[in-house]
Amino acid sequence: MKPITRFITLLLLLLTSLPLLAKEIPTDIVVRAKAKDAKFIGTSIGGAMVRIREADSGRILAEGLTRGSTGNTEIIMEKPHSRYDSIAEGAAKFEATLDISEPVFLTVEVLAPFIKKQARVLAQTQIWLVPGKPIGGDGLIVEIPGMVVDLLSPQTHFYTSADKSPFEIRANVVMMCGCPLTAGGLWDGSQLEVAAIVKKDGKPFKTLPLAMQDTMNTFSTELATAAPGVYEILVYAYDPKTGNTGVDRGSFIVK
Repeated sequence: MKPITRFITLLLLLLTSLPLLAKEIPTDIVVRAKAKDAKFIGTSIGGAMVRIREADSGRILAEGLTRGSTGNTEIIMEKPHSRYDSIAEGAAKFEATLDISEPVFLTVEVLAPFIKKQARVLAQTQIWLVPGKPIGGDGLIVEIPGMVVDLLSPQTHFYTSADKSPFEIRANVVMMCGCPLTAGGLWDGSQLEVAAIVKKDGKPFKTLPLAMQDTMNTFSTELATAAPGVYEILVYAYDPKTGNTGVDRGSFIVK
């Protein structure tokens, strides 16, 4: 065999023994964040931050905020659902296209609602994504438990005097999607337990229930005290039917 022929033969053997490089295929995945006992988390409350990671390495493959509406109230909250029925048509979502050549195991993290740091929850799940097999339609729906509680009064680090007692404790409470609470409404605020746990100078002082007011989402009570000190207030909301909860806290000073 001539040297050139031998070389070509060896080269062909080497080439045919190499594994074929798999072609990367663009594959779509849709992720949505749904508030527990409520609707989807979208633009109206700043969206949910979605991070899609390669599970083994932790490498971020895609990230971004869910955008869009909270969805159709009647379909999500009122009508019974059958298998394969969509509940998310038109609702907020994050959509990514991943170029993959083989199935990849993903960790999907959702931080929501993203702009409400004191109420933000991290929820995550894992799923395989197969090349050319999109996860579309309603997509991957991640449930976000909790309620958004904002302590409105007293203001943080507010200074006042004992002769101004009683002091108003007022809080705003909404579902994680921003859905409103009203007395007797779909999200019935009058059925929630909302209360303030008060400490004075680091020690338990009082626990006071907050009553729902005429203004939607608003709960309030009065704290009567003539004792100077540093007061810490933790306001919680609790739904006994679902176990859903939310908390905010603050402090003020009585001179």
